[in-house]
Amino acid sequence: MLAASYPARPNDSVLLERMQWARSYAKLCGALESPKRGVFLITVLGKQLLSMPHDEATKKILDLDRAFRRARPKKTSGTAEDGDLPVADLEETLVNDSDQDGTNGHAGGWRDVVLRRLHAMKPDSFEEFVLYLLRLYGLQLERVGGSGDEGIDGIGTAPISPVLSSRVAVQVKRYDPAGRSIGREVVALFQRDAQTKGAERAILVTLGKFSEPARRAATATSPTVDLIDGRKLTDLILEQEVGVGLAPQVDERWYDRFD
Repeated sequence: MLAASYPARPNDSVLLERMQWARSYAKLCGALESPKRGVFLITVLGKQLLSMPHDEATKKILDLDRAFRRARPKKTSGTAEDGDLPVADLEETLVNDSDQDGTNGHAGGWRDVVLRRLHAMKPDSFEEFVLYLLRLYGLQLERVGGSGDEGIDGIGTAPISPVLSSRVAVQVKRYDPAGRSIGREVVALFQRDAQTKGAERAILVTLGKFSEPARRAATATSPTVDLIDGRKLTDLILEQEVGVGLAPQVDERWYDRFD
């Protein structure tokens, strides 16, 4: 199927081109979003379409396509770019880099709001979210969670340079952010599982914290484990603006120095 090409374009695969068109139209109708090149995420609308009978879903997609085409000429500067269609709003939590006290209008701070929301996810959903976030940083990961996963939730490669990459294993722990710290035995067991999978590096992600013995164990033997606790996870989320937005905040007193 991959070898089938167009008569006038022998180097272009018919199958790959149709897949690219399908992906583009899925994004146009709001069933798919792509925050960066090579990373795609199915939206709430996309999941709804997949759950419908084929004929009903096809009609819905055609209706969405017509609605998009009607609205397209009305776009003005400052609106969404071509190819973007409003989808279900993500839960917004406005934050500011200077919000060092963590209040930001929420009891406990914006980090606690994010961690509580992530902890409310189903375990499988949280695993999917973490792998999605790591892909935004260039990791190419395949999810292998479920029964018989041998302690590994994701496996793939992490870029080191344009010509080098490292095999990496990922484990995700949806522990209570306010619960007990993860101990060294969890890290050591994950290292053995990652080594079995041929991983040269490993990443352990949790909503909670790691004990000092766990941090020492992460670098005591191979593969080295990069530990991402709840605070570091929220830092990564903020950096990528995944469900969290940066809101400008004016400090009027700062201008007093010029008076």
